[in-house]
Amino acid sequence: MSAVNDTKFQPAVILLTGIPGQEKFHVWISIPFCLMYVISIVGNSVILFIIKTDPTLHEPMYIFLSMLAITDLGLSISTLPTVLSIFWFNSREISFNACFAQLFFIHLLTLTESSVLLSMAFDRFVAICNPLRYDSIVTPPRIAKMGLVSLLRGVVLIFPLPILLKQYRYCHENILSHSYCLNQEVITMACSDIRAHSIYSFFGTLASLGLDVLLILLSYVMILKAVLNIASHAERLKALNTCVSHVCVVLIFYSPEIGLSVIHRFVKRSSPLFQSLMGNVYLLVPPLMNPIVYSVKTKSIRARIIRVFVK
Repeated sequence: MSAVNDTKFQPAVILLTGIPGQEKFHVWISIPFCLMYVISIVGNSVILFIIKTDPTLHEPMYIFLSMLAITDLGLSISTLPTVLSIFWFNSREISFNACFAQLFFIHLLTLTESSVLLSMAFDRFVAICNPLRYDSIVTPPRIAKMGLVSLLRGVVLIFPLPILLKQYRYCHENILSHSYCLNQEVITMACSDIRAHSIYSFFGTLASLGLDVLLILLSYVMILKAVLNIASHAERLKALNTCVSHVCVVLIFYSPEIGLSVIHRFVKRSSPLFQSLMGNVYLLVPPLMNPIVYSVKTKSIRARIIRVFVK
């Protein structure tokens, strides 16, 4: 009887979903997905290579950019196996332990990237609002500590989630609407009391992503206030231009994140196709667009990329 109950409350596998209703076109759909992964991995790797090999780029702004590239590489690699296995081989099954491991890394890297974006906002704030003390405030040891704290904060906040998920019994439909595992979806399969998990997830999100967004907004309010006090119109534009890339990356990262959270928490009945598309935008577009944005908008990065490919 115990074995029967365990089977009932613990499905052997979880089924992932590609693009609902488009299964017969999955091979063709895999082509743009492959291109996105290739561009993301190659683009972020090129950014890292250029920053590492060029001593003139060993400055705070570019060190933060390399941190962003590392987290983007991690996000791409964490979703690539399940996404491509669905589109290429129609392999939708994933074990519970593998699913928990995947969602741990996805959420860990998401929180880490959010922290890195906050650190980059702090870097721009100091550079514009207190330029004379910039070199004494944003030092390499302090940058290293900020990167370590970003990673440790993610580990501390996300590590309890797989532990909580493993304690629950699962009796609802074991089909997820995305090509990878997310905490918000896995918990809907549980038939146990999930109040502790829901409370922890809510306050964890507020203490991480919510706080980061608030502090980034606050930093840009203070940046705008400092820029408006600059007398020269040309100097104002020059100061604001140093923030354009970061603002674009922040919008690219947080917009789909907030949209997907709203869908999972508040929209009870939404189109499976829309959910799937939002899920893919949430994790595939930021790692794809971040290196493109910085390559286009940052003159020093753009010049070195052109030099590498011309050679």
